[in-house]
Amino acid sequence: QVQLVESGGGLVQPGGSLRLSCATSRSIFSMYNMGWSRQVPGKQRELVAGITSGGRINYADSVKGRFTISRDNAKNTVYLQMNSLKPEDTAVYHCVVSRYSDLLGAFASWGQGTQVTVSS
Repeated sequence: QVQLVESGGGLVQPGGSLRLSCATSRSIFSMYNMGWSRQVPGKQRELVAGITSGGRINYADSVKGRFTISRDNAKNTVYLQMNSLKPEDTAVYHCVVSRYSDLLGAFASWGQGTQVTVSS
């Protein structure tokens, strides 16, 4: 069973920053593609950012230039640095992992989710 431990959500004002963390086991971290998705009630789940086991990165257009995904090999942790946050970034963010390229697909595993709220 895949275990993903997320942290870092919270309440922040527009323009502020947050960093999300997702820790997992060494075997998962070294072999799986990882990323962050988010979902707002009533809207389709969105893959915010992904990073392959080889380090290739992709971002949703809505967060390009503001969010940065990274991997810390020593800590088996993936981070999502979120800057210049906007109210529309408010959502539950989930760490996702998969052996396959589709991080929103049927073979992906999810963390418990962390709430990010951007509001003044």
